Amino acid sequence: MSIVNLNPHLILLHAPAVYDFRKHPIMYGPIADGVPSTPIFEMYPIGFFSIVEHLEKNGLNVRIINLAARMLGSDSFDAEKMIRRLEPSAFGIDFHWLPHAQGSLEVAKICKRYHPDIPVIFGGFSATYFYEELIRYPEVDFIIRGDSAEEPLLQLMKTITQHKHSSSHSSFSTIPNLVWKDNNGEVRINPFTHVPTEINKFSNNYVSIFKSALKYRDIKSLIPFHGWSSHEWLDYPITPVITCRGCVHNCIFCGGSRNALAMYCNRGKPAFRDPQLITEDIVKITRYTSAPIFIIGDLLQPGEEYAYTVLEGLKKATFENHLVFELFDSVPNPKEYFELIAESVENFNFEISPDTHDESIRAVEGKRYKNSEIEENIKWALDSGCNRFDLFFMIGLPFQTCESVLETVDWCGHLMDKFGKRVVPFILAYSPFIDPGCIAYENPEKFGYKILFKTLEEYRKAMLSPSWKYALNYETEWMTRDEIVDCTYQAGLKLNTLKVEYGLIDWDSFKSTEERIKLAVDLTSEIDEINEINDTSARQKRLMQLKPKFDTMLNSVINEKMHMEWPAAKRNLKIFYLLKAAILEYLKR
Repeated sequence: MSIVNLNPHLILLHAPAVYDFRKHPIMYGPIADGVPSTPIFEMYPIGFFSIVEHLEKNGLNVRIINLAARMLGSDSFDAEKMIRRLEPSAFGIDFHWLPHAQGSLEVAKICKRYHPDIPVIFGGFSATYFYEELIRYPEVDFIIRGDSAEEPLLQLMKTITQHKHSSSHSSFSTIPNLVWKDNNGEVRINPFTHVPTEINKFSNNYVSIFKSALKYRDIKSLIPFHGWSSHEWLDYPITPVITCRGCVHNCIFCGGSRNALAMYCNRGKPAFRDPQLITEDIVKITRYTSAPIFIIGDLLQPGEEYAYTVLEGLKKATFENHLVFELFDSVPNPKEYFELIAESVENFNFEISPDTHDESIRAVEGKRYKNSEIEENIKWALDSGCNRFDLFFMIGLPFQTCESVLETVDWCGHLMDKFGKRVVPFILAYSPFIDPGCIAYENPEKFGYKILFKTLEEYRKAMLSPSWKYALNYETEWMTRDEIVDCTYQAGLKLNTLKVEYGLIDWDSFKSTEERIKLAVDLTSEIDEINEINDTSARQKRLMQLKPKFDTMLNSVINEKMHMEWPAAKRNLKIFYLLKAAILEYLKR
């Protein structure tokens, strides 16, 4: 049986943060220096995986096209031309992260320009938060609210494929979580009732995605984040495994915190995937890749029994993949926990976000563990064989001055001195935005914040700012936007110096990072001067002259991406096994 190029019912488009970033003169700065993607935020949400899986199992053909990655990969790639050629029953556009406020809407406009009768569906955290404003954009037909779009989207797609968009609107009124427009352009808001308390039917694996690559003969459009080519992605295909939806913690800056999700996603408590299924997901992934696997969500969130069940299951399996574990808190019994991990997994790594060295500031933001507890956790992790322990620190916290930030960098030096090169610290500003929905955003005065943008349209325009400084949506009683930007570069320079002193990076990496940061400082001043020019045309001309320099910092500024990668060999994707599994799944349908 041959695999044919089927016409998809749904095409999921992932837009760049700014469309078209290749033409706009923007210095994004270090806004993505703590994540694998670039400031174009080309990594599409992991929810695409479960959407593809759920809809395909129910007879609908779904294709993913990562426009952002395609545009990054080639200056000649014409996203508009590609969209013009597509003929699905509907387009789905993720608006999960707020930095996509400009790009997602521009891609929706392109869809409507060439396909005015094909509905455009939005979803994601930001789409949920701003749904009342978002639905009023003419290029948006539907919004699915919440953190679990799979089933409402299935119902919506069945309705769209069975009826014309302009016909039986009574069918739309029964779909939970749906926001839509009727024939008269009136906005309809369906009850927000679909908030699943279990997520066991959604697995974490490559097969459904790779099957899509076979079906549409287009692996380039499935690249999940920036390797500038599909070849690089094959070298480092790190895979996430989702353990839950929701969180038990209430950090004031997190849009996925307990209070935030209760407020705008109706999620009263987290839904955890059964621990046995987490083990199965990890083992299944190891059949298709030997690259690192990132377990999203602290296994200790639902309790020690949950974590230990996962680890006992992994102990029975044999694989060499590096597993990356998150810690949201210090471990109460670190010796026992880390030793069990070492018994269960051959290669493991950890990451935690203490945010600051100052325990009083950390407590204000909702994290009450002590520095001594962090150091005890690091010690037992490394003693047990942990390959690498990453720590993330933030700039822009309540009561935090630049002096405090630099003291945090000093503590990073202490940790590197005490524990050696396996401890890797990073520091960056909360940028470009504090999450709408988080406690600090909703109650800014309580924590000494001033929120500068409130509407979706303001965020859309902010993403076109010539510098990340003008896109920041906040300042604090202790630091202005200028001071946050300046302090970020000071901290970056200081931490870069400490990393080369303690042997975490080589001299060439040190010089490269130092030169980028100093260039960013100079460009920030130059952009400030250009912004004083009243003539719009002259101002834009001057900014365009700087664009080549802006582009040299597109990948990173204060943290090189290569230093964020966990150990991995080359050519990690086991193409033969993926092909075999994908073909078998295809033949089952």
